[in-house]
Amino acid sequence: MQISEKNGRNPYFSVNKILKFILLNKKKYYIFFLAIFSIVLFVVSFTFGKYHISSGDLLYIFYAKIFGLKQTWSQEVDLVVFHVRLPRIIAAMLVGSVLAISGTTFQAIFKNPLVAPDILGASAGASFGAALGIFFKFNLIGIQLTAFIFGITAVGVTYAISRIVGNGTNITLVLILAGMVIAEFFGALVSLIQYLADPANMLQQAIGFWLMGGLSTLTMQDVVISFIPMIVGIIVILLLRWKLNVISFGDEEAEALGINVLLLRFILIFCTTMITSASVAIGGIIGWVGLIIPNMARIIFGSNFKVLIPASMLLGCSFLLLVDDSVRTIFSVDVPIGICTALIGGPVFAFVLLKERERII
Repeated sequence: MQISEKNGRNPYFSVNKILKFILLNKKKYYIFFLAIFSIVLFVVSFTFGKYHISSGDLLYIFYAKIFGLKQTWSQEVDLVVFHVRLPRIIAAMLVGSVLAISGTTFQAIFKNPLVAPDILGASAGASFGAALGIFFKFNLIGIQLTAFIFGITAVGVTYAISRIVGNGTNITLVLILAGMVIAEFFGALVSLIQYLADPANMLQQAIGFWLMGGLSTLTMQDVVISFIPMIVGIIVILLLRWKLNVISFGDEEAEALGINVLLLRFILIFCTTMITSASVAIGGIIGWVGLIIPNMARIIFGSNFKVLIPASMLLGCSFLLLVDDSVRTIFSVDVPIGICTALIGGPVFAFVLLKERERII
């Protein structure tokens, strides 16, 4: 077939058309490269740590495991790769994704870019549950379950108070105020448990370490227990993310388009609470991720939640895994990851405020 040309140009192929296509779809390419980066980082993270494993040995171990070849590496290497680093890496990716997607969702619900996942008291309630489990010397599964139950309970109480006090009006403002009250209440209970704990049997130190956030003691069983509620909550939020664009314009506009705003808000709050409580249950309090990552993603990808939600999830996943890799490599002792995210989060959030000060303030 003969291709006609006009003014010496091919109408079906031009540099301008290619550049225009790339510019129009650049956010999709960013997400694609971010996903590839997360996968590469997952593999490379196995080589970080005090016990050195070369990338070549690591690739052979994965190859042998996948195709069922005979184990030729030492039992010590097998223990480090599959029983120490694998659950820690998966947990870092899951917790980072969960905190980022929770922060993005809450910022959409409350129409405020300064909102964090713990605004309704989920983190405080889950912290109290974990501290209670440690105080009564539950096993790790019991600690996770109590953390999860009290995280859900805290937000349930917050929501009930907002419904009673707000009486159907100013629901967002009353939710935030009630969440602050519940968070302070459970924070006081955590302090009480720390005070009552016997320092002789290391209970105070164990509770304090949990509250600072850490992934070093996790096993695959611990990760699997929290994996199900995390994945269920993430899937629901991803399926409903396009509705976040609608409710961001206001409740009246959303209702005019046939969206049940009250039901949607309840479902999203329940899912974010569920995944936040699950993350606290396995990792303790890891701050700033749910605040800075959504704002960084918004700078790069814009405010369309159809793109922003998966972008925040991938960015949070990579961010927390990078921080954990740095902790395992730089420090000779196992520093709680929550301390490192706080040290990084402050300066990064200051940069975000300077970058977006006209839109935020």
